[in-house]
Amino acid sequence: MVDFVSVSLVFVIASTLLVVRILYVISQSSKPARNASQKSLSTLVVLGSGGHTAEMINLLTVLQKERFAPRFYIAAATDNMSLQKARVFEDTLDDKISLKGANSIQFMQIYRSREVGQSYITSVGTTLYALAHALWLMVKIRPQVILCNGPGTCIPICAIAFVFKVLGIRWSHIFYVESIARVKRLSLSGLLLYKLRMADQLFVQWPSLQKQYPRAHYVGRLM
Repeated sequence: MVDFVSVSLVFVIASTLLVVRILYVISQSSKPARNASQKSLSTLVVLGSGGHTAEMINLLTVLQKERFAPRFYIAAATDNMSLQKARVFEDTLDDKISLKGANSIQFMQIYRSREVGQSYITSVGTTLYALAHALWLMVKIRPQVILCNGPGTCIPICAIAFVFKVLGIRWSHIFYVESIARVKRLSLSGLLLYKLRMADQLFVQWPSLQKQYPRAHYVGRLM
């Protein structure tokens, strides 16, 4: 009986500390980034397909390249086109931006949690596999900034990044920019990041969307 009470007490204390830590992380996420004096921030860019990639590349054109470096691009394992577009984009910067180190720019692929048309039952296994792969990539990259704009590929990565924050392993600032195609409702990825408060900042491109999700930031159309 005593052992049961002791175990229950430890569980309650641990659960309370975990909840307090999660609330602390959420409260700190919306505040200005730490270590603002750093010369550069390792940045993970999550690419989607088609329009998602085009919007992200457009966003990167106005980014302070030397500030957000080294850069790591991640796309779904079945999406070679997005990484190719990212390579072309980086090649255009060779004459303008000088980054130190041979590994200043890297391109990687990650398994999808769910392919288009895949059943929800079979997606359970692929989601677990994607989470394991995302964990390995996050341990390897340890980014300070994560940029994403819609693809489901970003959810496992953002989830791992949030867990890392809670555990005190790494504080990655997650910035999510909702697609311009979303006028009245957030995408599933955006909704998850918004409701679970995993994103430090969530940006939308339409005022009507910001009115429906008041914690989002309206930035106007980026394209």
